Amino acid sequence: MILKQYYLGCLAHASYLIADQRTGQAVVVDPQRDIDQYLEDARSGGYTIKYVVLTHFHADFLAGHIELRNRVGARIVMGARAQAEFDVLAVTDGDELDLGDVRLQILETPGHTPEGISLLVFDRTRSDTIPQAVLTGDTLFIGDVGRPDLLASIGVTADELAEMLYHSLHKLRALPDSTLVYPAHGAGSMCGKNLSTETVSTIGEQKRFNYALQPMDLDEFKRLVTSEQPEAPDYFVYDAIKNRQERAGLDATLQSSLKELRLDEVEQFKQQGAQLVDVREAIDFEGAHLAGSINIGLTGKYATWCGSILNHDQPIVVIAESGSETEAVMRLGRIGFDNVAGFLEGGMTALEHHPESIRTIPRITAAALAEQLTEVAAPFVLDVRSAKEWNSGHLECSHNIPLTHLRERMEEIPVDRPIVVHCEGGYRSAIGTSLLAEAGRTNVSDLVGGMKAWVASKLPTTSDGVKTTTPCAAACSQ
Repeated sequence: MILKQYYLGCLAHASYLIADQRTGQAVVVDPQRDIDQYLEDARSGGYTIKYVVLTHFHADFLAGHIELRNRVGARIVMGARAQAEFDVLAVTDGDELDLGDVRLQILETPGHTPEGISLLVFDRTRSDTIPQAVLTGDTLFIGDVGRPDLLASIGVTADELAEMLYHSLHKLRALPDSTLVYPAHGAGSMCGKNLSTETVSTIGEQKRFNYALQPMDLDEFKRLVTSEQPEAPDYFVYDAIKNRQERAGLDATLQSSLKELRLDEVEQFKQQGAQLVDVREAIDFEGAHLAGSINIGLTGKYATWCGSILNHDQPIVVIAESGSETEAVMRLGRIGFDNVAGFLEGGMTALEHHPESIRTIPRITAAALAEQLTEVAAPFVLDVRSAKEWNSGHLECSHNIPLTHLRERMEEIPVDRPIVVHCEGGYRSAIGTSLLAEAGRTNVSDLVGGMKAWVASKLPTTSDGVKTTTPCAAACSQ
């Protein structure tokens, strides 16, 4: 048996190829939309991808089941409760996918979504009764479980899903302790609140260390799994619906989206309401960018933040370093944002003779900000981290507006004072400053290194009213 995990860090997403070396038959589980890696590994191993299994309708990315069906004729397999526009092989408890020496047995495990399933993996050359592994989708993570409160679970309440999850986990808990656990997500995913950085575990380890697998009654379980969940990005509902639909494959999307646009064409798209997204590093964007563009860098959680900030209905124009346009568009395609109109031909070199279209955003160090905060005309400090991060420690005189709510709360930010934006390390603050600039604010600066740089400089912070040092009195008095 071959069982290979593919881990996509930017989406904290794990997918799998399971193959029988004797028969050459293979299954891909929870694939990402760009499927070439599965096809290449199948080709090199001499495998035929017979099935593509979705453990549930994913909300945080657009899965590659349509692409694998179209490219290699793989049969799409889903739980019997799945309601899809495309043809599926509907499976329920105890059903099997027989590859030869490898046998996959279905375990219905609803809770994160109603149609959720897990896959018991048996290697018959070792044992036909003891599973070697279980692929748990978003039901059981390493250190956590799938949240039951996502709006993507249309028509079912969080309370109903939590009860389903409780019983599903009892099924998984009953597996042998030696059974390897392979989930669909790891740390950084918004599908849970306490996911581990580890990408594989065992049932025995999870019974010892996973809070949700400890003995407890249903009411206590519901309270635990629904409390303190992170805010889900707006695009989750959109992707959950798209994963149910018959749609065009990624190849067709890239063919229509990877178009070179002249600067005048980009400006015309901008006048028509298009979204201009500059995917370069923050330092490059803030040094010079096209007026009206926003910065979401490829080096961070690009897809997640694009899904949170951009609109999937209005056209998107990408501005990138030469050679990275395809990656930028493809990663938008991973979350179903197929509304890319093209990319700026030549990137920022297109503006060499158009200084009137160039804007900059100042950057300020922690030491310089600390000095300014002691002055009468102190800046307004905007912290765009989550409320949970802010509560754990912040600049005493800062104002917290999480980045996902910045546009809707823009009126809370004064227009007659300098604004300094910060986050934890600098990625989100670059997005925040660009949103303010897009809205016409011209008095905005970005704190280099964010909260990390502030703390490293041993400058004042406060948490729950406990100050670490002298407050920035001037700013607090305004």
